[in-house]
Amino acid sequence: MLIQSATQTDRDSWERMRQALWPSPARGHAGEIDRYFAGKLSEPLEVLIAFHERGEAIGFIELSIRAYAEGCVSDRVAFVEGWYVEPDIRRKGVGTALIRAAENWARSQGCMELGSSTELENVPSAAAHRAVGFVETGAVRSFKKSL
Repeated sequence: MLIQSATQTDRDSWERMRQALWPSPARGHAGEIDRYFAGKLSEPLEVLIAFHERGEAIGFIELSIRAYAEGCVSDRVAFVEGWYVEPDIRRKGVGTALIRAAENWARSQGCMELGSSTELENVPSAAAHRAVGFVETGAVRSFKKSL
């Protein structure tokens, strides 16, 4: 397995996996990916893609740096904005390898903590986080009110 920063040649694979993680209207992810490669997107700051030894993309992790993350004490926290591994390859170390690569990136950015989140009902994601060493710091329900 190889993990490296996303490049233009990974665009279609990244879009396909992003759509699997966050289903959205057509072209929703394509536009964000185009802005990322054009340097016009502030988040994510880094995208790492995992490749099978045959060269096919099998997972990705999107990373940012936040001034605050729930349960963290520093004011510069590397944050996992998105983490995905193809369903047929899960539980084989790809997710762990992506997190380890994310940790290395975070350290290279001067961060001392790595934060992440998932929906309350996403039990498999919570289990995956715990399996790679994350500690649950709380549960949050978000609200909004249109004005």
